[in-house]
Amino acid sequence: MTLTALSSILAQAPAGAAAPGGLLGNPMVFMVLMFVMMYFLLIRPQRQKQKELEKLISSVKVGDHVIMNGGEHGMITSVKDRTVMVKVADNMKIEYERSAIGSVSKKSDVVEATAA
Repeated sequence: MTLTALSSILAQAPAGAAAPGGLLGNPMVFMVLMFVMMYFLLIRPQRQKQKELEKLISSVKVGDHVIMNGGEHGMITSVKDRTVMVKVADNMKIEYERSAIGSVSKKSDVVEATAA
């Protein structure tokens, strides 16, 4: 096909012709819908979970049972601004960053679990 034949075919197309497929045929609409789905299925729940963990970490007190990100279980013996002292065994205390706390169970939860 020559350049003139191609230009004559393009010139015959109607000027106001809509794309086939209607509104959902538009790739931009599809991308926006995909982003909205990813936000509600992945991003938003992860942010909520992170906020809950930050709130839990900031409210730890002496006597709380914690599980660290590395899997160590222990009881908090002292709390500082950025760190906590965790008793992991008899006469063994280790200082951890607060950000290393994976989960917290309050003192009453541990007493109930050991009594059962």
